[in-house]
Amino acid sequence: MSAPLNIGVLALQGAFREHARVLRALGAEVVEVRVPSQLDGLDGLVLPGGESTTIVRLAELYRLDEAICGFAGPILGTCAGMIVLDREHLGLADLSVDRNAYGRQVRSFEADVDLAGEAEPLRGVFIRAPRIRALGDGVSVLGELDGEPVLVRDGRLLLASFHPELTDDTRVHERFLEMVRAQAHEGEASLPPTNGKEEIRVGA
Repeated sequence: MSAPLNIGVLALQGAFREHARVLRALGAEVVEVRVPSQLDGLDGLVLPGGESTTIVRLAELYRLDEAICGFAGPILGTCAGMIVLDREHLGLADLSVDRNAYGRQVRSFEADVDLAGEAEPLRGVFIRAPRIRALGDGVSVLGELDGEPVLVRDGRLLLASFHPELTDDTRVHERFLEMVRAQAHEGEASLPPTNGKEEIRVGA
């Protein structure tokens, strides 16, 4: 039986506890990240929803902005977390985002998100949700609301305009953990041989 994945959840502000609850229910070990050293040894990282301006300011204050940019594992960014990762902020994700484009707090809503390749939609909770204005050529659209992208993947980044941690549907987190396992597996497959034994590569 493989060891549980170690997933960090940025815990400066916002819905980090809800993400932690879902991840633990899916079998992951969770670390609440507040300082750069807590990123060490993590397999993946979640940037939760909340107030993007506050998250960015606190991340800069604690030098977590540089640490996140140097983190090599998969990252899930939801709502404000997606904004933090976009071109105008940390610049890790090749997309541009308009803040609060779906309306202010009083106009929060739930809606069915159409998932690529799946017959059953995902219930999305949209709270001061950002709207994706532009996507880079390498970004894949995984979920849409009324024809607009709200769930996308950019390499090792999984990004959602909504709050998947606020429903009982765990498919976004499951997909993220699959990405984490795949990257960890690739890393293990590329390790140098030990004790003079020939390296065994997956798929060889």
